Amino acid sequence: MTPDFWISSGHHLVDRRDDGRLLVTDDFLKLYLARPEVAPVPESCAAERALHAALLDDPRQAVADARLAALADADARENYEVLLRFRDHLLAHPTVEAAYAALFAEGGRALAGRTPGLFVDQLVMLVLRGLLDGTTDPFRVRAGEILFRKQRVNIAEGGIFAADAETVDELSRTGGFGSLGELLAEGGATLRGAEMDVLNEQNGPGYWRRSDRFDMVLDLSSTRPGLDAFCRLLEDWVLCFTGCRVGVQAVQTIRDETWSWHVGLDADATAILNAMWNGAEVPQADLARILSLFRLEFERPADMLPRVAGRPVYLALAMAPDRTLRMKPQNLIIGLPLAREARA
Repeated sequence: MTPDFWISSGHHLVDRRDDGRLLVTDDFLKLYLARPEVAPVPESCAAERALHAALLDDPRQAVADARLAALADADARENYEVLLRFRDHLLAHPTVEAAYAALFAEGGRALAGRTPGLFVDQLVMLVLRGLLDGTTDPFRVRAGEILFRKQRVNIAEGGIFAADAETVDELSRTGGFGSLGELLAEGGATLRGAEMDVLNEQNGPGYWRRSDRFDMVLDLSSTRPGLDAFCRLLEDWVLCFTGCRVGVQAVQTIRDETWSWHVGLDADATAILNAMWNGAEVPQADLARILSLFRLEFERPADMLPRVAGRPVYLALAMAPDRTLRMKPQNLIIGLPLAREARA
């Protein structure tokens, strides 16, 4: 039986089109109404309770500005405004994938800036859950976590270890790791332990029952299965949102006199690649923060802008000075040299 995973994505509450794209349902929209920011509390006024009940009954119904203005609590009004704006965005697009892509398309980025990062990350998680449906490879699924959850990175014993930042911090605070947890939170110790195992071939089958705990560590070292899984995931992501088939391979360095295009997979990688491309003197400390370099090649050069058709696109993944990694998967939608507009 194909293992299930990421129940918290809400994938069991959406429908699928014949082509596999995800469709928003009323039950999925009701998940947002259960969030603590909008669920009624004892202090909620009658108007707030009535609005919440009405939306539970019909989560797609229009809500007039006057109805929001009637809410006594200013924070509640703001929370509903944010939620309803995001709901309307979801409903304005035919699929979840299209709604996500539209956040970063021309004309949609203003909304992206006003959308809680938590909502955007959930969309990424949900899209990935659809893309990975049916997989039996725990490395690829664990690699997917990097696209929507911040990681803490530790480089030790010849490995590049990525652990979920929230999980590390929580274990450190609660004493789940004791003194080791404190070291992990500072990024100064090997990310190994009884509660945060480094994913490997032996313990891989155990990932599925732990997938929503985000407590397994991924080794992104060169030649390790985690890095290869990440490459394959990037290929899937590009295909999903652009319709273009690409191949992604990890490389040690960029030695290309015709280097013509690059995409940083996070803010730090973008800044470092831009500096390198412009011929600036990049401090060694910044170069050391690059975790991986990749060479992306289009299967069909005609899918690329004519001036760079057939040339590789270089990608980079880097950690911040505090040894955290916050990937921006939208960069692979808006940053590639496409000859035609990306689709979803």
